[in-house]
Order: sequence, then C-alpha cells, then structure tokens
Amino acid sequence: MSVRILPGTRGGVGESVRRVDGVPKVKGAFQFASDLWAEGMLWGYTLRSPHPHARIRAVEISAALTDPGVHAVLLAADVPGKKTYGLEFSDQPVLAWDRVRYAGEPVAVLAAADLETARRATERIRVDYDVLPAVTDMGEALRPDAPRVHDFGNVLRHIRIEHGDPGAPADVWVEGYYETGMQDQASLGPEAGLAIPADDGGVDLYVATQWLHVDRMQIAPCLNLPEEKVRLYLAGVGGAFGAREDVSMQVHACLLALRTRRPVKMVYSREESFYGHVHRHPSRIWMRHGARRDGTLVNVYARILMDGGAYASSSAAVIGNASTFATGPYEVPNALIEGTCVYTNNPPCGAMRGFGAVQVCFAYEAQMDKLARALGMDPVEIRLKNALGTGSVLPTGQVITGSAPVREVIRRCAAIPLPEEPAASRGGDPCSYPGGAGNVSRGEGLRRGMGFAIGFKNIAYSEGFDDSAEVRVKLFAGPAGPVAEVHSAAAEVGQGIHTVLTQIVRTGLGVEHVLLHPPDTQVGSAGSTSASRQTMMSGGAAQLACAVVREELCARVRRRAEAEGRALRGEITLEGGAVLAGNAPVGRVEEFLEMPIECVRTYHHRRTQPLDARGQGDVHVALAFAAQRAVVEVDEELGLVRVVQVATAQDVGRAINPQNVAGQIEGGTAQGLGLALMEEIQLQDGQIRNASFTDYLIPTILDMPPVISVLVEEPEPGVPFGAKGVGEPSTVVSTAAIVAALRDATGRELNRVPVRPDDLIGLSPPVASPGPPPSPDVPGPEPIPKRAGLAAGQADLMRGD
Repeated sequence: MSVRILPGTRGGVGESVRRVDGVPKVKGAFQFASDLWAEGMLWGYTLRSPHPHARIRAVEISAALTDPGVHAVLLAADVPGKKTYGLEFSDQPVLAWDRVRYAGEPVAVLAAADLETARRATERIRVDYDVLPAVTDMGEALRPDAPRVHDFGNVLRHIRIEHGDPGAPADVWVEGYYETGMQDQASLGPEAGLAIPADDGGVDLYVATQWLHVDRMQIAPCLNLPEEKVRLYLAGVGGAFGAREDVSMQVHACLLALRTRRPVKMVYSREESFYGHVHRHPSRIWMRHGARRDGTLVNVYARILMDGGAYASSSAAVIGNASTFATGPYEVPNALIEGTCVYTNNPPCGAMRGFGAVQVCFAYEAQMDKLARALGMDPVEIRLKNALGTGSVLPTGQVITGSAPVREVIRRCAAIPLPEEPAASRGGDPCSYPGGAGNVSRGEGLRRGMGFAIGFKNIAYSEGFDDSAEVRVKLFAGPAGPVAEVHSAAAEVGQGIHTVLTQIVRTGLGVEHVLLHPPDTQVGSAGSTSASRQTMMSGGAAQLACAVVREELCARVRRRAEAEGRALRGEITLEGGAVLAGNAPVGRVEEFLEMPIECVRTYHHRRTQPLDARGQGDVHVALAFAAQRAVVEVDEELGLVRVVQVATAQDVGRAINPQNVAGQIEGGTAQGLGLALMEEIQLQDGQIRNASFTDYLIPTILDMPPVISVLVEEPEPGVPFGAKGVGEPSTVVSTAAIVAALRDATGRELNRVPVRPDDLIGLSPPVASPGPPPSPDVPGPEPIPKRAGLAAGQADLMRGD
C-alpha cells in the first residue's frame, strides 16, 4: 500500500510562493560572503602579475614580511600539496612559480591585520620578470610561429561534426561572419570568503561559490589534506552566472589560515574581481546556409573560433556546446561544423549564462534573417517551416525524445501584442527617448525596428558525464505540527533553488512547515548551480527522498493499526498534516513521528554519450527552447537605442514557481541586452582597460524595457514534475533578437556585438572577416567530459599533477 498526497498543502509545486530569502534580502539583513567576520581574523590580499606573459626570475618578500601587521607572505613554494587546480584540467597554478600566462595571474598572497595594511604590503613585494612575447589574438594563436601559451601548444579543443552530406547542393546560399565580445558576469557581490583553521588540523571555509564539493576536490590536494578535513559552507552569494564555478580565493584563504592559525577573510575589490574570475568567451564565427526555394534548410557550414584565455577552465565544454548548437533549433539534414577553442595570454574564459549557446545563436539567427530576405519570406514563417520537434535529428545524430515545442513558442511569442506607437506612448517623458534624459533631440530622427529570434540550450551536463545530486529529507514532530527539513548542498546564487526545494518537499510530504538546512559538504554533492540543472537534479533527489519518507510513514500507520486491531479501508493519504484511510481520519502526521523519519537519495539523469570522431553521439540530456521578439527605437543621428519591448515565449516543461520563472526570464534578458548594446571587457595587449562598473557598462533599470513572458508548459518526460531549467534560454536568444531589431531599424549589417553608436550611424563599417582559420593539425589534449576526472578520483585523469 502506498501513500498519496492530496492537493491542499499551501506553497507547493506550481504556486508562486514567496522566496525563502526574500524578506532578509529586501530588508538588507541578508549576510553575503563579503559580510563575514570572525574574532581575531586577518585579511588576505593577492599580488598579481602586471604582464600577460613573463618568466619569473625571482621574488623578494622580505620588505613585506617586516611590515608591522603582516603575518604571512606565501609563494608557490609554500603550497604544501598539489601546485595546480582546475575544473576539467588541473592546469592553473595556485601561485605562479616559473611563468605567468596572463595579466592578473596570482604570484603571492599575504595576510595582515587589516585590508589596507595587506594592500600596501603587497606593493613592497619585488618580482623580477623576464617579459616574453604574448599571443593575445585568437586567430594568431593558431599560427605555427605563435608564442606557445603552454608547452603542448595553443589548441585547447577542436571538434568536427559531420552530418549527412556536407557537400549537398542548395538553391539559395547566404553567408556571414560574426563576432561577439568578451562579456563579464558582473555579479554585484565580489569574490569573498572566510577560512578558519580547525583544531583537527583541517580548515572550515565559508565561501560564495556555485559548487561546494568540486571546490573541495580542488582545494584539498593543494593543502595536502584529506577531503574530510576541508569543510565548506555556503556563504551568501551575490550573483554568480558562471563566474563562481571556478576557484578564485578559496585555496589562498585556506593556505593563509593554516599558516597563521588565524581566521583569514578575503574580499576582492571590483577591479580585482575582473581579474579574479573567468568571463564569457569572445568568438569569431563563419557561417554558410543553403536552402531550397521554398525555404527548407538543406545545408549548414559553421566554423567557430573561441578565445579560452590562459587556462582551460570549462572551455572544452563551452566549445562543445557552441558546436553542437551551431545550426540552431532547426531541422538540418546536412552540416559540417568545426569548433576550436584556443589558449591565449588573455584572462581565462569559462562558464557564463548560456555557455556557448549565446555566441552561435547571434550568428545562426542573423543567417536565418538573411535567408528570409533572400527568399522573400517572413522571418517568423521561415523559422516555423524549419523548427525542430520531438523526433527530430540533431547534427550530432541525437534524436530528440523529449518535449520540443519549438513551433508553439514561436507562435505564442509572435501573438503577443506589439507596443503602442511612439506618439501614443511617449507623452512628455524625456526618458522615453533613446538615450533617456541625455538625448538632445526629441524624436526628429527616430526609427523603430522589430526583430525575432529563437534559440535553445541543454539542461544539465552533456557528453557522457554521469551527473547526480544528493538530498537528505527528515520528517519530525515539531511543537505545532509536523516539520520537514531538507538538506542539500545546492548553491543558492539568487536563482531560487532553495524556494523550489521547499515547494517540492511540501508537495511530496503534504507538510506546510519546511526548514532548510544550510548548504555544506556534510551532505553529498548536489552538483553545480549551473547548466540550468538544479531544479531537475536536486529537485529530483528531494522528490525521491520524500517518496521514501512517505512510504515509511505509511508503514508506521499500518503497523499501529495492526497493533490496535483496526482495519484500514481505502488508500492512505496525507492532507494538511492529517492522515486519512479512504475518507476516515486516522490521526495527525506528528502522532506517527515518535522517531524522525530520515532518508537520503541521489538522483541521476539519463545517460548521455561523448562525441565520437565524426562528432556523433547522444550528447544532451534534455533541451529547452525560447523565442523572443524585440522592438527598438534608434536615434539615427546620435546612434542611441531604446529597447521598447521584449516579448518572450519560453519552453519550461512545467513551472514549479511561475513568478520565479518570470524573474529568471527578465534577468536573463537583461544580460542578453547588455551584450547586444553595451557590455564588453576591453582588452589591449592582454590588459583589461575597463575593470570597473564606471567603464564596464551594464544595463540599469532605465535601460530595461517591459518584458512580457508567456510560459509554454509541455512537461519533459522522465524528469521530476516534467520541469525544465529556465535560467539560460532567455539570455541565449535576447542578444540575437535585439540586434535583429536594430538591423530592421537601420538597414545595417551589424555583425558584431556589442553594437556601438558608431555602428548604428554608419561611422564604423561591418567587422571584416579575417577568413576562417584552417583546422588545427594537432587537436590538443583529449577533453575530459565535464568534471568526469574530478568525480572519479581527481588526480589520475587530470593534467598538471
């Protein structure tokens, strides 16, 4: 006999419940990692290389050590264990010892009584550098005579996907060249954490991160400690968007704490944050699309080049995503796709919201608009004609077995009403003009344009990685009724996973009072808060654990009834904290909780496959799709832009928390708008020239238009509640939609993002193609599927031991 939950429990799956962290954040009472404090703590600081490529001849630290208030200065020789770390390849030095490979690479760390003393003391460290030639252009990195970033060469990963007959003819061909700049995640909270030495010789680290357990897997070997002596606790995270997947200050703070036997806090300044985390990969993309005269796609050629910077991070997976998504959410019978990611002496690139899908969406959607114009077709119609669906075959040979409501999201998006015409909507508000109150015109040279784009993104990790998440659920009697506690290491970075977990547990146990145990490494890994995976993975584990807890509760109910000689008629159900047998009340849930019921369960998604030599394989677990329509106004004389409206229809499977989904769509759209119009890290000879929020521009509330969202709910089979992750598709598609609208308004090609005012008024011509690079002869080190080496036992499969 099983136990079933009857509807009626408030705050469950499908409701727009209040976020569990909402009130303290609104009140300013939420403690972020940069707010941490401990009695007697010291402050850590990092000395970074000023050169993109140089040999380290010598480092002199005596002047810094004699500074009053300085407690320790550490170099690479002071690292007691492994000297390198990394997400997929252990190639990044904890502290550089022989060479620096990018401007900003850590060379020394120190601990002092206060932050200003620490900062000034680093200025007294003298490093003798022998400056070396640097390669800072991704195309130049492939030249045989280019400086080598690593001894094995500059190719990080090369992928070739052959599908059908790449030589198949077509009636109409269009081609294009596209570039995307290096975007920063721009999290408002900087990298921060507090390391506290423990009595057992280990260390407790409170840190803002996206993956506690993989941080620990990288930290412990560097400290020469067993993992059980390195305990991590999630501190308040002020945004992440991929930047916190990689280790930043974690090892440094722990080293300093263990050396000084004092708590050590590290908080990056905004400038240091730009050097201290990875960024979105800049890209160059060449595409050629062929179609029949009725608009049916026949053939796609794509050549993708990405700059991974000095170290691998997750670049192997990013170029994998970019390559497998290069033809877009369309039926394409024939394709040849080549993707290469290279090492350069630029700052490292890695995970950022959209993870390779953003760059190629900008390119393939521009191509679809070109094809529509060449054929005299409506842009929406050509997308409907070629849209993927369940049963479609991707260029990797993967057959889509899950939900793929691509045509539905296109139709639903196109049906959203357009905004009012300017005369009716502007009134006397000066902020309603492009450029806001700073616009010196009043509409004399405004042109309105509309653009449409669709895109897609994988859910969870791909290419054969056996992803999993563990959750512990406990049900016990509280003073006012039954209480459930959920313990998960899932990192809450602002996206709402903790609220979602409480909703799943309420639905699973029929209990309204749910407590959250703070995330730490005392429970098994939940995997990373990335790849739009936590709702499926940690939510799935919570659902499994609740099912076991329910069954044990049911068994207790039966055992008591048998002991009392009572016969239970009908199905046992839970409703509002009551236990029913059929329609007859049996008792309150807490009456059967003399001892708590506790269960730990691990969720695994279906298995996937790595790409083979021809780029074929069942690569992705599931896919999520989105369509956006953007309406913009452009001041043709000043090159200023106002985004008037963004309309979105997104495939969400099932919305666990509809309000939270809408928030994710709006936030993702803001980052896509930033890449379209303003956001780019300016690099010159490997040096970041705009490492501040004064010079690196991000959208504000005045830049954001109304975002109208429609949720398309077609549940994904075989996953918990049929829910898909929702954090990334809007970012994937919004840049392409906004730039399409700019092209419509101006008639200009606009083949590079972010689009600048000079591009819009014609002072800057389209970015010229340097010509697609040849395929590299040597494909570089064999890529490891995302975190596979770490999950299996870190050292054996990772370079740099």
